[in-house]
Amino acid sequence: MLTRRKFIGLAGAVTGGALFLERGMAKGARPVLRKPIGEKPLICPYCATGCGMIAAVQEGKLVNLEGDPDHPINQGALCSKGQAARGFVQSPYRVTKVLYRAPGSDRWEEKDWGWALDRIARLIKDTRDRGWVEVDDQGQVVRRTEAIATLGTSVGSNEQAYAMSKLFRALGIVYIEHQARICHSSTVPALGASFGRGAMTNHPIDFRNADVILVQGGNPAEQHPLTFRWILEAKERGAKLIVVDPRFNRTASKADIFAQIRPGTDIAFMGGMIRYILENKRYDEFYVKHYTNASFLVNPEFKTATELDGLFSGYDPERRTYDTSTWAYQVDENGQVKTDPTLQDPHCVFQLLRKQYERYTPEVVSKITGIPVEKLLAIYDLYSSTGRPDRAGTITYAMGATQHTYGTQHIRTYAIVQLLLGNIGLPGGGVNALRGHTNVQGSTDFALLYHDLPGYLGLPTGDKPTLEEWIASKVPKANHAPSANWWQNYPKYFISLLKAWWPKVDPKEAYGYLPKLSPHKGGVPDKSADYSHYAIFHAMLAGRIEGLIAIGQNPANSAANANLARKALDSLKWLVVVDPMETETAAHWKRPGVNPKEIQTEVFLLPSAVWAEKSGSITNTGRWAQWYDRALDPPGEAKDELWILTELVQRLKKLYAEEGGPNKEAILNLSWWEHSEHMAEEVAKEYNGYDLTTGKLMAKFADLRDDGTTACGNWLYCGAFTEEGNKMARRDPRDTHPLGLGLFHNWAYAWPANRRILYNRASTDLSGQPRNPGKWLVRWNPKEEKWEGDVPDGAAPPDKALPFIMLPEGVGRLFAAQLKDGPFPEHYEPWESALANLISGQDKNPVCKVWVGDLDVYGTPEEYPIVATTYRITEHWHTGMMSRNIPWLLELQPDPFVEMDVELAKSLGVKNGEWVRIKSARGEMRAVALVTPRVQPVKVGDKTLHQVGIVIHWGYQGGNPGDSANLLTPQALDPNTFIQETKAFLVRIEKI
Repeated sequence: MLTRRKFIGLAGAVTGGALFLERGMAKGARPVLRKPIGEKPLICPYCATGCGMIAAVQEGKLVNLEGDPDHPINQGALCSKGQAARGFVQSPYRVTKVLYRAPGSDRWEEKDWGWALDRIARLIKDTRDRGWVEVDDQGQVVRRTEAIATLGTSVGSNEQAYAMSKLFRALGIVYIEHQARICHSSTVPALGASFGRGAMTNHPIDFRNADVILVQGGNPAEQHPLTFRWILEAKERGAKLIVVDPRFNRTASKADIFAQIRPGTDIAFMGGMIRYILENKRYDEFYVKHYTNASFLVNPEFKTATELDGLFSGYDPERRTYDTSTWAYQVDENGQVKTDPTLQDPHCVFQLLRKQYERYTPEVVSKITGIPVEKLLAIYDLYSSTGRPDRAGTITYAMGATQHTYGTQHIRTYAIVQLLLGNIGLPGGGVNALRGHTNVQGSTDFALLYHDLPGYLGLPTGDKPTLEEWIASKVPKANHAPSANWWQNYPKYFISLLKAWWPKVDPKEAYGYLPKLSPHKGGVPDKSADYSHYAIFHAMLAGRIEGLIAIGQNPANSAANANLARKALDSLKWLVVVDPMETETAAHWKRPGVNPKEIQTEVFLLPSAVWAEKSGSITNTGRWAQWYDRALDPPGEAKDELWILTELVQRLKKLYAEEGGPNKEAILNLSWWEHSEHMAEEVAKEYNGYDLTTGKLMAKFADLRDDGTTACGNWLYCGAFTEEGNKMARRDPRDTHPLGLGLFHNWAYAWPANRRILYNRASTDLSGQPRNPGKWLVRWNPKEEKWEGDVPDGAAPPDKALPFIMLPEGVGRLFAAQLKDGPFPEHYEPWESALANLISGQDKNPVCKVWVGDLDVYGTPEEYPIVATTYRITEHWHTGMMSRNIPWLLELQPDPFVEMDVELAKSLGVKNGEWVRIKSARGEMRAVALVTPRVQPVKVGDKTLHQVGIVIHWGYQGGNPGDSANLLTPQALDPNTFIQETKAFLVRIEKI
């Protein structure tokens, strides 16, 4: 027992140096109390808040796991999942042997690693070569295979993601996807088109600096509890919290204003706010004029959706696409955008914005959303009060905002509101996506999506056969002075990537090694260049894809229309699953209702180490890349994924050296790492980059060159591991800003360039001085000619560059012509809706992607009258693999449930706690009825709509199996990112 006297003695021992100090702590940092039993810092493996943990290991066993008291984000606290994470390491469901399922078999066989990896390497080579496409239907050299797909991972390290991206591209695979596609992919183009980057603008601690916080499409109290603590601190400082959600959730319980919204009507709600800001002149006039494209003149032929009844100019109804030529800016003879600084020209963005949202009156918005007019006005008034320099408002959200056929445009409404109010680039501001997986941000940065290369460089297309042509197509021209136009540096980043992967090859030749995107060979499964998540499953069903490698992803549960996804898995010739548990995907051949003898998929389940059993870095939702070292060895024969990938590379190189094959040079010349205790560090050094003339690690991405003398695997992370050491491993817990804003520059590393708040120069005036001196973030020191405070978003003097350096305009975009469904967001109903569109004659998103087939069916309100949405709970984790296999968490929440209102339950004859059957046009599930006033019927016009919330975490494997909510959800997709609409669909419910 630790008595008070012993504690005081221990405290004295710290001063005397008798206890351990944290490795890597900077000089002058406060000492850290450590128990002398081999403790190591870790990062929580669940949500992307990035909480710190301390692992106590004794005699090779994890004996304790607790919150890290020195971590700036969680300060020693953990949520229920974090506290139970030791149960994940020690779960009785861990797979510790290599398992093999022969085609048609009804059982697993244990195999050794050598046999399994030899067989997998052989399958990869034969399938790759058989499915090789050298030239596409248009005669373009594309050098790719369409017979193999990969999925995952958002729960692995950056080093693992980088290695996967590198290997799979060298193999010519184009069907490369991971969880980001189906959770937050709509965030990236929305924020990218608006500001220049697709990431969270601020970071979790910064919520405490806000004056007003709007949560719409998220529930951080439940989904990101240690992020929510900073929202609560903001409230203690006087901030107001607004929550808009279909349910009165845990976050709403702390709200100053809560509004229940009908699922699928988010753009109407936000469009009403845009109108309110404009009509009541609540916008920040200085910011709007100088830091947005409000003054830019647009082609006079452009028409808003107000003028064309829900459509924009250029729509082709037969092709269901837009000709965007009328969406262009007016330019002068030098290619510079014409502007009207008075904002009065009818063709300027500001006036077009007014016209677009003039229909979104409080009365119309109320009819669409079900939110009373009085409450709408109260919300609009409160949030728009931040449209002045001395106040800041932040908008935060999660998958309730992203998973819609209009998801990208929904996030765009957030960006427009924040630009109008001047809330981008300042403490307490921003548009802040809360990522769901521990490393979904990092694995996106490292390009586990089909269309990208690490650092968002883009995968080349078949119409650009040479390196010179590709680079020329990617370098934009600055069109508004003074613009930094940062993407003019694209050649440096792209060529340095090629030198990292193929260091002994001329970049012009190495460019030919990369697979190229173009429409699928033979038009299977459709005439497009979509190789995204759902295209993978339709290509499986069509017999086009023969093999799938799933690493840390469980599509049998996580994919919308799960019955279709599971049927697609049955169509594979072979499947490799790398996971620490037997997931639904690995066991698809023995799921309820199928005969294993009829499923001829050859399956390999390779047991992987969990996060505490390997070293590496993960990047949290606020772009902090945090390093941790292996705390203990994995059980049995489980292995780190880097070990597995390296073993595969060695075998594939041997096969191609002996037998040859298409584009074999891409594999044989690919650089790779040797097995070692420090392999993760070597991978990190490669993506940080080297100066090839000196052999030294690069210090910053500004020093990268396009002449082939620098190698860098991901320019965004250049500076993370330098000659000074591994900056991701830094653990100095002192705040680094003079005002104590919570930036912590010496804790870990934030991309880009260790900048903690993006676009931070927008918080200053044109001379670089803070517009809010009492809460300044950066400021220009004219005497020393440098910026102070946070790392500036562009180091140029204030008169040399505008704040949004990644855009050729240099300013934020209220009008964004880069998206497929309009330069402004427009309200459309969900694909499955109980109502017709009340604001225009265009009912659905006119360019969204909808699969049509025997398994792709959609319901009508006559047959399915109840509006459903899906959600997560604190005690469980996505498809359940990392929570339902922990007995402690399963005891807290044992069964799937559906939340319904009292009136609906009464009409169904259902009592609280009884089992019900929920049906959609695609499938059905059983769940426990949770009858509660937290959801209410919504009155819309003369209609009363009932809406229910369904938790998503169950499946047919692991502890206490149950039905997945994705048996019900549709594969109707956003046209910009192909994310699915799982937050608004139709069901009916029956008592069992």
